[in-house]
Amino acid sequence: MANNTTGLTRIIKAAGYSWKGLRAAWKNEAAFRQEGVAVIIAILIACWLDVDPITRVLLIGSATMVMIVEILNSAIEAVVDRIGPEFHELSGRAKDMGSAAVLLSIILALVVWGTLLWQHLR
Repeated sequence: MANNTTGLTRIIKAAGYSWKGLRAAWKNEAAFRQEGVAVIIAILIACWLDVDPITRVLLIGSATMVMIVEILNSAIEAVVDRIGPEFHELSGRAKDMGSAAVLLSIILALVVWGTLLWQHLR
């Protein structure tokens, strides 16, 4: 099905779909809510710290990236669950890989925060 909207109308519709996706993630995904609270706290801490703008952007960006990856993981899980409840090796693999991506993004965020805070506090 072709989408014939262009220009500002397309941008407005896309923003609406994005907002709908964020609301669905918040409503249906406990991990997204938990990470959302953690990101809000991280942003407040990053804004409170006396660091240069690049460090602040890295702190906020690395925390926000975790939520981005969580949304993608949730989308993968929703599609796999939509296909059917029966076990299939490829479905399990897709869900496991999405979960691994979330784990790696969390590890990366922790490394960024640890490294930058270590540099700031020593």
